[in-house]
Amino acid sequence: MRQTVAGIWVRDAVEIDTARYSDCSPLSASTMRQEREEFAAVGKQIIEGLELLEEAFVKSSKGKGYFGGDSIGYLDIALGCFLGWLKAGEITADAKLLDEAKTPKLAEWAVRFASNDAVKDVLPQPEKLVEILKMLQAKHRAAAK
Repeated sequence: MRQTVAGIWVRDAVEIDTARYSDCSPLSASTMRQEREEFAAVGKQIIEGLELLEEAFVKSSKGKGYFGGDSIGYLDIALGCFLGWLKAGEITADAKLLDEAKTPKLAEWAVRFASNDAVKDVLPQPEKLVEILKMLQAKHRAAAK
């Protein structure tokens, strides 16, 4: 049952990501196509999604550190892959998306996940992703002319 729920969450995350942001990251397309003020609307949608994810984390983790319990599992890895891009979007838009006040358990999970020995050396650094976003923005602007 838990694997089925995890699969649904991952499928939905991928579908939302693909439908809303057709480029290489969950935030790159919206960041490239919209000015900073317009990003607030997209940011609001992302925050609403993170609030739902917070609820799912609380139910799924049952007070433990990860979605599946005491150790990193499938859903943690699938969702953890978005953390770098989420942070890059925060840097680019100068906005807080993963807010400790609104989603405290999810924010704690993100820190725990990113600092875990199994993943900390392979997660892309947000600053490097910001560089990629800037290159993609320049490419997009050049193509729009």
